[in-house]
Amino acid sequence: MDFLEAKKLAYSLREKIEYHNKKYYEEDSPEISDFEYDKLIYDLENLEKEFKELKDKTSPTQKIGGNVSEKFSSVKHKVPMQSLHDSFSKEELLKFDKRVRNIFDNVSYVVEPKIDGLSVSLEYKNGIFARGSTRGDGLKGEDITENLMVIKSIPKVITENLPFLEVRGEVYMSNKNFLNLIENFETLGKIAPKNPRNAAAGSLRQKDSKITESRNLDILIFNVQFIDGKLLNTHKESINFLKKLGFPTNVIYGPYKTIDKCIIKIDLINRNRERFDFQIDGAVVKVNDFLQRKSLGATSKFPRWAEAYKYPAEEKQTKVLKIELNIGRTGAATPIAILEPVILSGTTVSRAVLHNEDFIKEKDIRLGDIVLVKKAGEIIPEIVKVVEHDEKSVPFVMPKFCPFCNFSLTKEGEEVAVRCRNIKCNAQLVRNLIHFVSRDAMDIEGLGSSIIELLIKKKLIFSPTDIYKLDEKMLLPLGKNIKKSIYNWLYAIKKSKSKSFDCVIFALGIRHVGKQTSKLLAQSFENIENLKAASMEDMAKIEGLGPVVSKSVYDYFKSSENQKLLNDLEELGLNMSLDEFKKDYFKMFSKKTFVITGSLKNYTRSKASKIIEDFGGKISSSVSKKTNYLLFGENPGSKLLKAKSLDVKCIDEEEFENLLKTYS
Repeated sequence: MDFLEAKKLAYSLREKIEYHNKKYYEEDSPEISDFEYDKLIYDLENLEKEFKELKDKTSPTQKIGGNVSEKFSSVKHKVPMQSLHDSFSKEELLKFDKRVRNIFDNVSYVVEPKIDGLSVSLEYKNGIFARGSTRGDGLKGEDITENLMVIKSIPKVITENLPFLEVRGEVYMSNKNFLNLIENFETLGKIAPKNPRNAAAGSLRQKDSKITESRNLDILIFNVQFIDGKLLNTHKESINFLKKLGFPTNVIYGPYKTIDKCIIKIDLINRNRERFDFQIDGAVVKVNDFLQRKSLGATSKFPRWAEAYKYPAEEKQTKVLKIELNIGRTGAATPIAILEPVILSGTTVSRAVLHNEDFIKEKDIRLGDIVLVKKAGEIIPEIVKVVEHDEKSVPFVMPKFCPFCNFSLTKEGEEVAVRCRNIKCNAQLVRNLIHFVSRDAMDIEGLGSSIIELLIKKKLIFSPTDIYKLDEKMLLPLGKNIKKSIYNWLYAIKKSKSKSFDCVIFALGIRHVGKQTSKLLAQSFENIENLKAASMEDMAKIEGLGPVVSKSVYDYFKSSENQKLLNDLEELGLNMSLDEFKKDYFKMFSKKTFVITGSLKNYTRSKASKIIEDFGGKISSSVSKKTNYLLFGENPGSKLLKAKSLDVKCIDEEEFENLLKTYS
């Protein structure tokens, strides 16, 4: 390759890398796998080694990927948060070992799993959590203290009163919580994150810390960045010390005297990846001794004392046996590929979501095809590409009718998805009723998905109203020895009638309407009659209700069938209005915005937020001119100063409680 060809290729690689940096670090929506991205960096690095004139400070190989978002204030890192240099073969690990041993003969290494999450810094002053930030560009990150505060596994106070401690960790979403999140997104008709890393990053960079809290994130600490008041000599010693302070820490193996033993452990970690409750995309080898680390130093981007070995995503070939349609709660028809079963990442895969007709056309997936399958984020089965078409195959065409009720499948406006508009469709009925009885809706304990499906199969329920007409005589034929269960079900059904008006709205399963929107509708319209009578203009007046949601709500309440359902539910005793007590509550903080900062003594942050919302107020994570109250506790930080500079009313817990007493 001559220089002009190399220059052209380098430009192309840089352009691709910068594009994918933006998708990964700033938009939390990567389009390629970590392995594919790292290979782009690797190819550019090798090109720059061969043609040194191509390497300069603007190259992505010399920078850490992300920029600091304008959504959050900037934090300058006391110690740069560098990336790790990646290896893709055992030979490259041997080269890393050789470079280290050219300086130190007596080196020992530790090995740890490389967690696939979002890297953060946590700062503690005098033993108290003071500030947290993202990695950003390595030198400056985003201040996300409020969102980190709601992660339960982050200690707010550590067991030793050190003058200053900065640690680095990885925020992640567990496999279990990720699958729950996918289910919730599908229930609400939202586009779900592709993998746990995207989910964690998106959750952590929310402006509303309550959303972050609801996502049940976790953290593992893997490094001491800076410490004042304690001398630590090795990485292993530092991790043991962090455990004593109360930090959840990453798994650590070693120390090992040879790189060969590290490679054995790396392979073992890879074979047992499914045993971790979080996603890993590789393993990291680190020099154990801190003095040796200091001597080895770092480049502008990587420490010279550590190397990451990246695992390629496991991919296998299988056959597409058929393509079925799954009809969701909102009627969306999702194609599902039924596959010849194959073992992938430790589990049997026999189904893969095909998303929509455009996705199938783009990859040209047909019946009988041999396809390459992997697990997106090591969890969700996904077809990567078609390896070979069946000789008799024809392009897939989306069915024109619902496979469950034979109703026409149609598109709405610019939507990609096709939908079954038949609200009596059996497939929708199952999912709607499962949603109706769920915890955040009517909370009918005991009526899980299997019981709901059984009741529908036995033709005992056809709509939410039928749930409230069930009695012991109807339920006894379902099976032997279930009398106690029947009693519990009927008690839970009766108890659910006392659920608040906003829970009833949420239980209806209106498209695009989640828990917060349900509360907003309850507060704004106060009863079901007002909701039925509301015009699009009335909807548009409500702050926080966009045009798409407004139209969905308007259409729902204008439907004659839905109006009949609402009348029937009201006759059965469900709560179709705010009680007078709550009306007064909502007037108290109506259109008032609160910011909470510092450590509260008598409330958790989520409890204080719930009280404020129950009084009709809104919670924000940042102080601005629109903030009405700042509720502060101990160590309030810069938000208190900013609030005072903007003449925002600042109240402590005692003043907050006195405020509540005036309306109780």
